[in-house]
Amino acid sequence: MADTALATGPLPPAGQPDIRAAYLEMTRRKRMYGGILLVLFVALMASGFLLAEGRNAGGFLDGLPMLTAFPSEVLSEAWANRAAIPGRILQFLPSLVETVNIAAVATLLGGLGAAVLSLLATRGLSRWPRLTPLFRRIMDAFRAVPEIVIALVLIFILGGGPVPAVIAIAIHTAGALGKLFSEVAENADPKPVEGLQSVGANWSQRMWLGVIPQVAPNWLSYALLRFEINVRASAILGFVGEGGIGHDLKLAMQWGQGRYDQVVAIFLLLFVTIVIIDRISDRARERLVKGR
Repeated sequence: MADTALATGPLPPAGQPDIRAAYLEMTRRKRMYGGILLVLFVALMASGFLLAEGRNAGGFLDGLPMLTAFPSEVLSEAWANRAAIPGRILQFLPSLVETVNIAAVATLLGGLGAAVLSLLATRGLSRWPRLTPLFRRIMDAFRAVPEIVIALVLIFILGGGPVPAVIAIAIHTAGALGKLFSEVAENADPKPVEGLQSVGANWSQRMWLGVIPQVAPNWLSYALLRFEINVRASAILGFVGEGGIGHDLKLAMQWGQGRYDQVVAIFLLLFVTIVIIDRISDRARERLVKGR
């Protein structure tokens, strides 16, 4: 009897539930839900693959052996013309500067818009508390529409060039950063804001002196991270006629053989630029957040 009591553990007091039984029941329930979700995921992936395979004229599986054919062709031609790649890099450098400028201006405008929207959409800090859900839905709408869709609409209105790209990226940036900024502002200490309110400070003064000094390091950290993303986004928008190095990449790929050395030079420029921006942003974020 003693061995049986030790194996099963002490009995719970009368009127209290068995904690061990409840824990085992919760574990079984989690495993069951996890198994159901896994089965649904596999079924959706399989059905999607079969549907895509049926609509693909060439057949996905039949085309797998050709997966490396195009990259091999590009790299082999670039290697044959490797002596010309440094000159190509200098040729496309002005376009890269334009791409970085588009990303920088869009990040600045989007960041300012995100700061205003986030403060208006943060519970406990909003200037108009009843309109907080409205400002949140505005940020959701800005995030929901991809930059390329906004850019295509603006092309019909403003024509091609860097201006539609800046506006498109800035709108998406305002929505994406606004969400992050709002989450940071929600964790700000309310005591400075309450102190400023007690001495008669208006809403703008409370935000500028009580909230922004607390959230500025994290806000700047997120803005720098978004700048890296926007450099890639501005290069992609070049494919739809927004200028920058993406436009040069589109032309080089459209011409095909004979210009693959240009394609490799552009990719090298983009890669080095992203690495440099990433390293600078990492150092800046570390100094802003950790103070070193």
